[in-house]
Amino acid sequence: MTRLAYLSADPGVPAFGTKGASVHVQEILRAFRLRGASPTLYTVRTDDHVPADLADVPVVHLPVDSDRADRALPQRERVARREQRQVQVASDLAARAIADGADVVYERYSLFSTALAEVTQALGVPGILEVNAPLIDEQATHRHLVDRDGAVQSLRTQVAAASVIACVSRPVADWVLRHCPDAGERVRVTPNGVNTARIVPTAPSAGSSPTVLFVGTLKPWHGVEVLLDAAAVAQEDWQIRIVGDGPQGVALAEQAERLGLTVDFRGAVAPSEIPAALAGATIAVAPYPAFVDGDDYFSPLKIYEYAAAGLPVVASRVGQVPTIVGHDVTGLLVEPSDPQALAAAIDALVADPQRARDYGAAGRAVVEAAHSWDAVLGQILDGVCDDARHSVPKDTHYGVVEDKHHGVVAGAGREQLVQIA
Repeated sequence: MTRLAYLSADPGVPAFGTKGASVHVQEILRAFRLRGASPTLYTVRTDDHVPADLADVPVVHLPVDSDRADRALPQRERVARREQRQVQVASDLAARAIADGADVVYERYSLFSTALAEVTQALGVPGILEVNAPLIDEQATHRHLVDRDGAVQSLRTQVAAASVIACVSRPVADWVLRHCPDAGERVRVTPNGVNTARIVPTAPSAGSSPTVLFVGTLKPWHGVEVLLDAAAVAQEDWQIRIVGDGPQGVALAEQAERLGLTVDFRGAVAPSEIPAALAGATIAVAPYPAFVDGDDYFSPLKIYEYAAAGLPVVASRVGQVPTIVGHDVTGLLVEPSDPQALAAAIDALVADPQRARDYGAAGRAVVEAAHSWDAVLGQILDGVCDDARHSVPKDTHYGVVEDKHHGVVAGAGREQLVQIA
């Protein structure tokens, strides 16, 4: 059986948390297991929302601990010391993976880590680097970055060692190539996917006002305040459900009260609870605001989940969104930061339930055909693994299956294991 070392050295990504990044980690682990691989997770952060079907995955957890003595230091020195600890912990994770052995290494790109390079060099095995964001630019712009040169060099070391660099969007791929022009054809654009067995079509709740749903972290770049403003000027009767939490939570609750809106704030939920959170909704929204050039690199996981649930999507015409939402096919696109336009699009679907159902069914068909996590992993592994083109049969179940000889394994109906070239 192929041994997979999955490395995640980003302190901001809890492998078993509620973030979209957490979902991504878990689904890639599932997709590898469906191919017969045996993964071990090496991570700096776990959290406690461990799904039942991944509870038996071996985990090596080495946190990036903070040093209380650092609190008295000037900010720049405090940040520099934390960056140094990140370098050390990533190297420690690599040492554990080398000691355990692996047939393939998969790392979620993080600042300052060269773990993939260390493991692939030591073991002589293929390595896959997954890049989800231009983290160096993000850190420098939105947080604090001291050793920028060190971060760039770590990226170059990782990219040079990787057999494949899987980038979540074209802008992310372009960012990698600007720093690492020699990466060439090893860079692949592999947008997010969705677990279409876990998230299934839902029907609107009967006997109540239509529910307009938002799922995500409550941060400024998700534009939830625009959704509330849209509800205040809507001509049709609909209510809002917000699933998620974050630094804008209090301000959004105050805005809803000020506008006289009754909003169903559900708070953050574990990935396993997302299907229930989607249930009964009528329309789903992704009301992103206008972005500064370079900030629209994301591949919105939420939109794939909305589509898997058979929900029509109303979303802003920004970044990669128009490549995911087919205007007047799977949903409607509106200009960003425009409450009137957002309200008009939602009103149009509330007033025409059949149109909304047709969009939802079309979206479900699209993700079933091309956006399963198995399909995503297949694109990543193509040319690296002999069995990269394997796809999971439609009747495959993603639940926990008891094998009397081998204990608990994830996913019934698995085909032959991945053969590493």
